[in-house]
Amino acid sequence: MSETTAAEPARKGVLAWIERTGNKLPDPVFIFFYLIGGLIVISLLAALAGWSALHPTEVDEATGAPTVIAAQSLLSAENIRRLWVEMPTTFTHFHPLGYVLVVMLGAGVAERSGLFGTAMRAGVRNAPKFLLTPIVALVAMIGNLAADAAYVVLIPLAGVIYAAAGRHPIAGIAAAFAGVSGGFSANLLPGQLDALLFGITQAAAEAIVPTWTPNIAGNWYFIMAMTFVFLPVIWYVTDRIIEPRLGRYVAEGQAAVSAGAAPAGDAPLAEGEAEDPNAPLTDRQKKGLRRAGLAALAIVALWVFFTVGPGTPLMDPDAPPEGRLTPFYRSLVAGFFILFLATAWAYGKAAGSINDHRDVVRMMSQSMGDLAYYLVLAFAAAHFVAMFNWSNLGLITAVHGAHGLEQLALPAPILLGLIVLFSATLNLFVGSASAKWALMAPVLVPMLMLLGISAETTTAAYRVGDSATNIITPLMVYFPLILIFCQRWQKDFGLGSLAAMMLPYSLWLLASGTALMMIWVGLDLPLGPNAPVGYVIPAGTTVPAAAP
Repeated sequence: MSETTAAEPARKGVLAWIERTGNKLPDPVFIFFYLIGGLIVISLLAALAGWSALHPTEVDEATGAPTVIAAQSLLSAENIRRLWVEMPTTFTHFHPLGYVLVVMLGAGVAERSGLFGTAMRAGVRNAPKFLLTPIVALVAMIGNLAADAAYVVLIPLAGVIYAAAGRHPIAGIAAAFAGVSGGFSANLLPGQLDALLFGITQAAAEAIVPTWTPNIAGNWYFIMAMTFVFLPVIWYVTDRIIEPRLGRYVAEGQAAVSAGAAPAGDAPLAEGEAEDPNAPLTDRQKKGLRRAGLAALAIVALWVFFTVGPGTPLMDPDAPPEGRLTPFYRSLVAGFFILFLATAWAYGKAAGSINDHRDVVRMMSQSMGDLAYYLVLAFAAAHFVAMFNWSNLGLITAVHGAHGLEQLALPAPILLGLIVLFSATLNLFVGSASAKWALMAPVLVPMLMLLGISAETTTAAYRVGDSATNIITPLMVYFPLILIFCQRWQKDFGLGSLAAMMLPYSLWLLASGTALMMIWVGLDLPLGPNAPVGYVIPAGTTVPAAAP
């Protein structure tokens, strides 16, 4: 779609080495295939060595003893059969695949009609460019309330916003990715993640105190503080480290239309020519934006009706209060598809970029064409993630690591800081936040409660570490998609480029989050309403004795 045409500054140092080395690696599709080959060998050796762990929650009904998690060879008859028989299911059930395809059907029309670029150019034309990063980062962190929709909507949209402002679009993608994924637990309000994690925390805490009840707002103050600590970190890393390394960006061809630099529906710009992003909008573009705004209000009103109207199809009245809006949150992917499609069609009809329904179908088809490489990459990534789970290697690593922390007997701030680092390291190998916490919580939560540390504090420490390394692990299911987003603006942007770009964010977020956790515990500040750092076992509670 585009090229970086201006000479880029010479790149030196560790990040440049990471980028050069990473870009010399094979295509990411074959990297996953090579990883699968290595995984098969490791799983075979682990199975032969009898590597195992005791599951912290599951009990063998026949013996009453904890269930043994044993390493499984991927060359066993069962796993070979699962690989060949379940191959279509493994691919189609890859978590982000459906979200990406559905949203991009609508977003592709919004991009090709010129709606995204024109709307963003209108919004930022008179805004100070230096404020874009904190705005994008804040919206990205708050966007976590929309769960997976934040990845497939906000991150590519940030690239369009930066391009429309005359800044490097990949810097916008980096800032949004850091906010959505690196700041995964940071937010101004509790959301779905709080309900999910505290449900697991409750099950673990009841092993020590059967009467312990979860507080869905138990980390509210802390995640708000994370938001305001991470915001300047992402701002600094983007503007001072990442964007200067990327160099100046000049959009060409379709990228100019996406950025709003070429007016869709009007005469195209000459090759290599780009309008000033601060140039006034044409009359047709202004009319298109007004029509798109009316369409957006209609879709929002429709979703509000579905949520609070008769029958409340997007609300579950029988669920606990924190879970009643779960259907609404899960409907947002479909909601964004309808929103983008309706607003793009309204804009395109007025601006002249869409004449009839055939143009809409053509744009939707072209957007699927852009995802062809991602589909191939998703096939390889889906099988690597699935086979890693079949081997049980991630689960065994999590259990043994958690027990290792239990043996240290360190002061609370240091111990919690180590838990942050441990969960950050484990996140490189086990991507799911709930899966990791389901394995760690039964060990860490009771252990720290006995040491006088509340379950809310332990949960908060886990969340800090779980967020920071999301943006550098290939096991994060949206990592390949972010690479595709970057390559739409710069075709030669490789896996090494993405890793080098996100590493400074990860290190800064991890350092600042760990420091925040240790200072918070040292000052004994409440993590949320009725959620102190310390904990006292209630009188009369029978504490289970340690196994001999």
